[in-house]
Amino acid sequence: MSIELKLSRINRVYRPSEVVEGKIIVRSSSSISHYGIRLAVNGSVNLQVRGGSAGVIETLVGVAKPISIVNKIIEVRPSGKIASGTSEIPFSMNIKQLGEKNLERFYETFHGANINIQYLLTVDISRGYLHKSLSTTMEFIVESDKADLLERPVSPEMVIFYLTQDTQRHPLLPELKSGGFRVIGKMSTQCCLSDPIVGELTVEASAVPICSIDMHLLRVESILLGEKIVTEQSLIQTTQACTLSHLINIADGDVCRNMTLPIYVILPRLLTCPTVLAGPFSIEFKVAIVITFQSDVAKVHSKSDPTTPRLWLAMESLPLELVRTR
Repeated sequence: MSIELKLSRINRVYRPSEVVEGKIIVRSSSSISHYGIRLAVNGSVNLQVRGGSAGVIETLVGVAKPISIVNKIIEVRPSGKIASGTSEIPFSMNIKQLGEKNLERFYETFHGANINIQYLLTVDISRGYLHKSLSTTMEFIVESDKADLLERPVSPEMVIFYLTQDTQRHPLLPELKSGGFRVIGKMSTQCCLSDPIVGELTVEASAVPICSIDMHLLRVESILLGEKIVTEQSLIQTTQACTLSHLINIADGDVCRNMTLPIYVILPRLLTCPTVLAGPFSIEFKVAIVITFQSDVAKVHSKSDPTTPRLWLAMESLPLELVRTR
């Protein structure tokens, strides 16, 4: 005996004003008597701070309560029987009724390190006290209503950035400090979620050979816990700028000088969302350009957080505003 939820859309993406449709599929070797089939939709913002960062944070974990966005139940079928074999029971549910007021806005689905915005459909077939209820849950994806999206296009302007020995706020290898380096680039810092992050980067000079140039996409999650704001930065993904063999000197892995390297990063679907600045929490993003120089010192150190300043690294961080447009 099994139960399955199947939505009408393969990608499971819906807007709050749309109707969620699908089928409840029940497979059983014999007929089933039940006391009603109910479908629930639950949307919430779950906030947590992972213990281990600091002792004081561990004592605050329970303070951040989930924020309810939507919580409703409909009856798909009244009491009755389900025949043996495979039965498909259609359903439709309005996520948000027209004119219905919600305590919270419908934030887009997001899975972060400390913040999870999730929308779940749960079907429950009640079978009375003598039999265990049949139940299953499925996540569906919520994106902003078109009426709430930006009408204006994303700004085509790009931000110019520099990396030199003088722009670094942490200690560098002596040979880097004395010999110097200069890397210049430009990148879009306001980006539509359906478009890639684009830009370019050029190594104009470097006294020390370059091992790699990486672009790290970071999320910055902040949670209001009591009277304190706890902020944590974590890595979403890394893109290596120098992966094509014709951009690398095969002999020592160095990058050709004065050659433009393109920046083109596709945003991961569930790990990003429009930038959110709400009262109890915020979700922001940034990009870190990290240059790793060839060094014997780096070889004896184990790999750590790629955004942690090191003697053999040069880095530059840029804020990234993510939006969804019509």
